[in-house]
Amino acid sequence: MKFDFTDKKVVITGAAGVIGRRIATDFAAAGALLCLSDNRAKKLASLPKELGLKKGRYLTHATELTDARSIGKLTALVAMEWKSPDIVVNNAGVYHRTGSVLKISTEAYDEMMDVNLRAPFLISRDMANLMVKAKVKGSIINISSGAARRMGMGSVPYCTSKTAIDRLTKGFALELAPLGIRVNAVEPGFAAGSEVSLLSEEYIKGMLSRIPMGRASGPHDAPNAILFLCSEAAGFITGATLAVDGGNSIGTFNPDFYKKK
Repeated sequence: MKFDFTDKKVVITGAAGVIGRRIATDFAAAGALLCLSDNRAKKLASLPKELGLKKGRYLTHATELTDARSIGKLTALVAMEWKSPDIVVNNAGVYHRTGSVLKISTEAYDEMMDVNLRAPFLISRDMANLMVKAKVKGSIINISSGAARRMGMGSVPYCTSKTAIDRLTKGFALELAPLGIRVNAVEPGFAAGSEVSLLSEEYIKGMLSRIPMGRASGPHDAPNAILFLCSEAAGFITGATLAVDGGNSIGTFNPDFYKKK
């Protein structure tokens, strides 16, 4: 799908991850300027070259999303270099299968809430203030998950954080609409390979068997939805959540349903 974001300024957190890299690739192909944020400094440093970005077409910031001061420095960088972003994608997230709620560590719970919920709140607030000051009619995208609507055993903190992201999206959308800033969420499909959310082969196989459309998320599936929601074609859409998951979050899927007995 073709989109034109020529010289639009786009902030992407978790840019060095699986989904983040895909989002950055498609925004770059559409002509955008990118601010790539990730806490993995080494991977972040090599990312612009890997994406084929030319000097002057990108910013990078090694952001530690559990630290409000680091988030403040990201905002300060964007303000200094761009005055304001046009688009913010709160993509970074962590997913730990924490096991029984009786055994979840406080540290694991806090990390998921800090990265998955608190950071998007702080970044959305601060970047929206830059947009308002610069009179930019911008767009914010929060990356959510089908886990927002479908509880899973062993992942209570993650599901809780994503349910809260849905409320956060709608709350920001409601308050920022009069200021010309749209806020939406996208629920990407399953894509294994994250270094910060390690999954076993058994878990990956089980997840893939549950997807009605029979495959994992492809490289352009989630980015197409994100770029659409940030485009003029979606100019009257705010507070919405778009699932791009092959039907995974619809309900219980049985791959053997049509097999002959």
